Amino acid sequence: MEEFRLPIRVYIEDTDAQGIVYYVNYLKYMERARADWLRSYGFEKPAFWGSNQIFVVHSLSVDYKRPARLDEQIIVTALGSGHGRAHFTVEQKVLRGDELLCVGHIKVACVNQQTNRPMAMPNELLAKVFGQVTVNQKRSPE
Repeated sequence: MEEFRLPIRVYIEDTDAQGIVYYVNYLKYMERARADWLRSYGFEKPAFWGSNQIFVVHSLSVDYKRPARLDEQIIVTALGSGHGRAHFTVEQKVLRGDELLCVGHIKVACVNQQTNRPMAMPNELLAKVFGQVTVNQKRSPE
């Protein structure tokens, strides 16, 4: 699997009074990169809005290493690091050049939009993103 990379410029709206990126904005950057990462595999959010399945963040952990600052160009990465029947995990990094600023591990669940219950990941996603040969055959009850 190849690491997805999204360049982002830090604007004043992203920073505190000292010109340092406010911690929650790293999560927003990661969300953008995850959405574009999935889009790069052909999974557009509007296509899922018409279906019965949605992806929701189940849990996450973030380690902040160094601050990003106003007007810097940073790179936010996304790389699938694992999956289960009803979820996948993404490792994400925020970089300034080669310098690691932040690393996150995000678990994303596939959920039935009507019942809010977990459901099997789409076979197409598992095949494209994770190269899985044996795909889910049975869907969770809807």
